[in-house]
Amino acid sequence: MGDSDDSSKRKIAVLGVSSLLLVAMVVAVTVGVNEKVDERGGGGGTTAELSTSSKEVTALCQPSTYKDTCEKSLAKSAENTTDPKKLVQVGFELAADSLRESIKNSDTLKEIAKDPMAKRGLEICDELLETAIEDLGRSVDELGSFDMTKAYVHLDNLKTWLEATVTFQENCKDGFVNTTGPAGDKMREILKTSEELTSNGLAMVDGLAKIFASFKFGGSRRLMEAQSEFPSWVSPAQRRLLAADPAGVQADMVVAQDGSGQYKTIMQAISAIPKQHKIPFVIRVKEGIYKETVLIPKSAEGIVMIGDGQTKTRVTGNKNFAAGVQTSDTATFALIRKGLSCRAAVVAPSFVVRDMGFENTAGAEGHQAVAFRSRSDNSVVYNCAFDGYQDTLYAQAYRQFYRDCSITGTIDFVFGTARTVLQNCKLIVRKPLPNQACIVTAEGKKDPRGDSAIVLQSCHISADPAYFPVRHTNKAYLGRPWKEYSTTIVMNSVLDDLIAPEGWLPWQGDLGLNTLFYAEFENTGPGAAQGGRVAWKGIKKLDATQVEKFTPGKLYVEGDAWIRVTNVPYVPGFMKS
Repeated sequence: MGDSDDSSKRKIAVLGVSSLLLVAMVVAVTVGVNEKVDERGGGGGTTAELSTSSKEVTALCQPSTYKDTCEKSLAKSAENTTDPKKLVQVGFELAADSLRESIKNSDTLKEIAKDPMAKRGLEICDELLETAIEDLGRSVDELGSFDMTKAYVHLDNLKTWLEATVTFQENCKDGFVNTTGPAGDKMREILKTSEELTSNGLAMVDGLAKIFASFKFGGSRRLMEAQSEFPSWVSPAQRRLLAADPAGVQADMVVAQDGSGQYKTIMQAISAIPKQHKIPFVIRVKEGIYKETVLIPKSAEGIVMIGDGQTKTRVTGNKNFAAGVQTSDTATFALIRKGLSCRAAVVAPSFVVRDMGFENTAGAEGHQAVAFRSRSDNSVVYNCAFDGYQDTLYAQAYRQFYRDCSITGTIDFVFGTARTVLQNCKLIVRKPLPNQACIVTAEGKKDPRGDSAIVLQSCHISADPAYFPVRHTNKAYLGRPWKEYSTTIVMNSVLDDLIAPEGWLPWQGDLGLNTLFYAEFENTGPGAAQGGRVAWKGIKKLDATQVEKFTPGKLYVEGDAWIRVTNVPYVPGFMKS
């Protein structure tokens, strides 16, 4: 059995991605031809007469929502290539070109935008679309370096980055909510083609991933996890880094307001990081309340930031939507891909932070007021506190893991479109404004082929003392659908009696009620009773096997080495309630 498996793996490795793409497309074309024959009564439909190149284009576009856009764009730009890998890369490049054109058009809109919020929205769009272009570029490179023995790693990266390009365009449009003038409507028109092209790119990769899974190409996921290695830069000493007492950490920089470090502000330290710095680069932030705007640039990757405790090292701000600030700009601390005007921003893959607190003190009257916004892939957050009211923790995109954290808020206080796991965290509902309900989560999956989700695993949802007396008047809910395919799982958690019997709340009308994916699994506490739950089509009853795919060891398809390397407490599978 073992020898046979090894032989099969060697054969798969030799085949290469182009050959397997051809296999995948043969399946898709066969299905497509049969569908056409059935539609036309069996007599030599046009699909069977297509040229080889046209057949490949048709097959690649088969899973797409926007098939016409997909086929026309590829047929026009593919130059009769029969290499399916090149066809997919062309699809990514076309999407990037369309985004570049959108940026040019947005520059024209800036000249006519009179509403300051709309003008800022256009600037944010530029930054988001540039990031989407970068993600499409690295998707082209990822496909070019595709190694069949690591198929699941490549496909997971591709799906993560391509879903992010869809998300960033949706975030761009969200920036025009409650603005005046034509900029918002015009931007939505401008993005139509690029949205279709990026969705098509995600559909191609998702279709390929399903074909690989059905034929078991690229080894099993468990094999992938077993073969995962720690990054080459991680020594045993570095792996023990986060297990150490903060006071004993050998830091590369120390920030201390009392002058005992090299720098008194976080921004001073960030600005002094060498361009060619070692990885990981450790910044110790000593006890203190840091009221500052911090931007960690893209060059500062591999940062590990360590404070003295959730209540001792605090980064605080009060920017809010009610004061005329865009939601993404309200963040007190943010992990992003490019420089964006906000109180603190981190541009880094594999960012790690522990023992710190982040707060937005705008209060319930400030409406959207983010304490922490993360757009850093493979980021790990341990033993941190996030305090705010509406929109406290914004898990914007990519893959993120939170362990032993505390999050307070009123409305949508954990939201975003990342693959987010909160493990062993406390979610504390605060007192809202009169007549307001409280909602813990608002997941924002826009494309059904994406893998984004908010997973609350072994968490505790409770009431703040000030909220406790009004918890049955201002009811609390587990979540609501920010976008059509919102996905949220609450498993093995304790739900106190603040959770309303209905469990979940609509966003607006029937948006997403039939397409969302919400599930509760083996929760305890009075708020976990299922008797009065809403009966939307999107509410799922899952068994252990179905729920297991949302545990972090499964949800992060390529394996969890990026979590394990930090040495934070971590359980890849189920946890007890």
